[in-house]
Amino acid sequence: MPQLTTALTKMLGIRVPVIQGGMQWVGVPRLAAAVSEAGGLGILTALTQPNPDALRQAIRETRKLTSRPFGVNITLLPSINPPDYEGYARAAVEEGVKIFETAGNNPGPLIKYFKSQGCIVVHKCTTIRHAKSAERLGVDLLSIDGFECAGHPGEDDIGGLVLMARAIKELNVPFVASGGIADARGLAAALALGAVGANMGTRFMCTVESPIHQNIKDKIVASSERDTVHIFRTLHNTARVYKNKVAMEVVAIERRGNAKFEDVRDLVSGARGRQVYEKGDPDAGIWSAGVAVGLINDVPTCEELLRRLEREVAEIIGGLQTVVVSPDAKAKL
Repeated sequence: MPQLTTALTKMLGIRVPVIQGGMQWVGVPRLAAAVSEAGGLGILTALTQPNPDALRQAIRETRKLTSRPFGVNITLLPSINPPDYEGYARAAVEEGVKIFETAGNNPGPLIKYFKSQGCIVVHKCTTIRHAKSAERLGVDLLSIDGFECAGHPGEDDIGGLVLMARAIKELNVPFVASGGIADARGLAAALALGAVGANMGTRFMCTVESPIHQNIKDKIVASSERDTVHIFRTLHNTARVYKNKVAMEVVAIERRGNAKFEDVRDLVSGARGRQVYEKGDPDAGIWSAGVAVGLINDVPTCEELLRRLEREVAEIIGGLQTVVVSPDAKAKL
């Protein structure tokens, strides 16, 4: 089996240059451990846990399932009553976690704390200007999120192709590609564009070890790239979600004009979204999905998925060598 070696695999001590996205309600011990055991980097989502002590337990549970590296995601959300971010961060560090993914606004204090504890920090950005700011804060790795991604793609609507081409020219810190990547061609393309690996969220939702209901996995397999939609555009907090009845109701309210968050609060509640994954009703609430749903045709184990990626990326990169013809070879033709 060929092995893909990049700055990411060396930095994190993993075999396959793939990070599992930190997804609310999805990044739990079973999935994170399965990704890490399969050679990638599994990620626990801190805010899936109700409090820092629950995160401690999740970390311990993950350690029982894998001895390989895994990380913790802490996403800073716009909120009137913010979660205890500092408590989550301290709990994870005290439990020995050494790799953190941060996302959201004003990550400076968290990044400073993690770096003071000798941790590796990956920060997720949707623009080059934000990536440069994160560089100045001392992050080790950047996750460059294209417009194709699930969740919040920012407000500039720049696709990954252009973002990565800009990133390799302008950033000094290595970066992984995030958004729209679910197969070997996407990973190979990201590597060609200068990324050291990929962050995949939607693809890992649709694996055997993913904790979401089988009905939702089947829905993803049956979907095309046209089955997502943006909400909160008029609220300047754009989010890409699965195109279901609830999402289209939110879009309709926004299109009427002058919509406020209070007008859609009940429709988009996290409790309703969690019901989607637990009960298997795709219309129970809002749930995140990237355009990569159009590339997902099966529900493999994490081991099967990452082994397939390794093999197929090596084949694709090897095949590209036939595109390059040396002048000497040309002269002989």
